[in-house]
Amino acid sequence: MIARAIPYPHGLPVMRMLAFLVAAAPGLCQVAASAAPPTPAASKNGGSLSCAACHAAEAATQPATPMGHAMEAVGECTILKTHPLLTFQTGKYSYRIERKGSQSMYSVTDGVQSITIPIGWAFGLGRAGQTYVFEEDGRFYESRVSFYKAIDRLDLTMGAVNQMPLDLLQAAGREMGKEDSAKCFHCHASDAGEGLNLNLASLVPGIQCEGCHGPTAEHLAGFKTGRIAAMKKLTDGTAEQMNIFCGSCHRTWDEVATGPKLGVANVRFQPYRITNSKCYDSADARISCVACHDAHQGLNLDEASYDPKCVACHSEGGNATARLCKVSKNNCASCHMPQIDMPGSHHSFTDHQIRIVRRNEPYPE
Repeated sequence: MIARAIPYPHGLPVMRMLAFLVAAAPGLCQVAASAAPPTPAASKNGGSLSCAACHAAEAATQPATPMGHAMEAVGECTILKTHPLLTFQTGKYSYRIERKGSQSMYSVTDGVQSITIPIGWAFGLGRAGQTYVFEEDGRFYESRVSFYKAIDRLDLTMGAVNQMPLDLLQAAGREMGKEDSAKCFHCHASDAGEGLNLNLASLVPGIQCEGCHGPTAEHLAGFKTGRIAAMKKLTDGTAEQMNIFCGSCHRTWDEVATGPKLGVANVRFQPYRITNSKCYDSADARISCVACHDAHQGLNLDEASYDPKCVACHSEGGNATARLCKVSKNNCASCHMPQIDMPGSHHSFTDHQIRIVRRNEPYPE
């Protein structure tokens, strides 16, 4: 670990303790290997089901969100159940995912030899795509092929496009290191163990209440003792605090800025992109992640519904340094947060680097 002063956007010097990042091949479940991956609280601390007694509205909607389905058990995976046979061919390698009862078997052959192994976990709800993880000899592997909703079939996992496998196992998937595996499971599931020590027997697919709000045991016990411990309230944080918190899984500015150059592929790391916005103010909660996004609800695709968030600053009396748009006060995101097609993803991402977009300008990395 080293202490490093990072040249932060807008001239804000920030001192952070950084680990040297491992440049892992980016997949649909791409994370940077970190010395201290975030660990959602285990259900032994009280459990997210207990939250529903008081927070019924949030508990009713959150399980159906993309975060609630950040991982799916293979037996319950909608994509795998509705696509009992998926095939793909690239070069000499042929791929096949076939449903067998409640399992999905993943097979790869080079025409001479073959490997067949059950898929362990499905990562991602599938709005853009879904990648699969399997275990072989105690090691985890990210499948070299992923399912993409836009084309309704398999294609190479992002990051595997320019990779040439040296053997059949590499053709099946990318081996995930211990840190990489831990962060993937902690960011896609609840109760997956502590730190680098995974406990997959207790794993609950998807992110539940404790993953963001912290352990509930002390809070619940307080209803008996009269000393109720406060839970973490995300809307109390500044833009910078929430950027770091959400960035623990969605990538912080530090991680992306000090890692390998990703080009347009960094568009899916929203905390990094929004920090590069000229209007970003680290102390202003009005531009934090939760100012626009409610993790208890699904992603709101109505761009006009975000207008009040923009006008909160970009209006008379809103923010003295915020410029007023001369064109319109409606549909702000449609102009200032463009949709970016990321090669290999079969999906366009909303660019969170808020800016005046000019025709044919290069992607501002």
